Amino acid sequence: MKIIKKLLLFLLIVFIVAQFFRPEKNNGDLATIKPFLTETNPPEDVKLILKESCFDCHSDFTRYPWYNNITPVNYWLKGHIDHGKEHFNVSKWEGNSVKRKDHKFEELIEMVEDKSMPLNSYTWTHTEARLTDAQIESIVDWAKKVRLMYDMKPKPE
Repeated sequence: MKIIKKLLLFLLIVFIVAQFFRPEKNNGDLATIKPFLTETNPPEDVKLILKESCFDCHSDFTRYPWYNNITPVNYWLKGHIDHGKEHFNVSKWEGNSVKRKDHKFEELIEMVEDKSMPLNSYTWTHTEARLTDAQIESIVDWAKKVRLMYDMKPKPE
């Protein structure tokens, strides 16, 4: 029993010390999203969906929940955000080719239609990010229009 108490005390001390070490936050400028919104011109309902369900992990600006102040949860969240930005970062939209932008929208349509985005681990705590069938339809319709726009632009060989 004495060993268990010492082990629990040790783990408590490690947990407390860990709170002084935090990953860097994703607190970029919200203005970095504007070129994406300007180019893709989402309707207001889709803009709201993007804000509530996508931009926290797919832009350089994240609205952090209270539990981000707890280590190791904050490292887990940072991993999710980094992974999301690696695949689709609207804050870096301007630097992409037309071909890449079109491909990203193709992936967006696929992932929203099969409900793999937003992630379940995100919607557990962000219930407002859960997409209804009507919202999915709105996003997909908008994304298909954007793809048509990209299809009409010349693509370098």
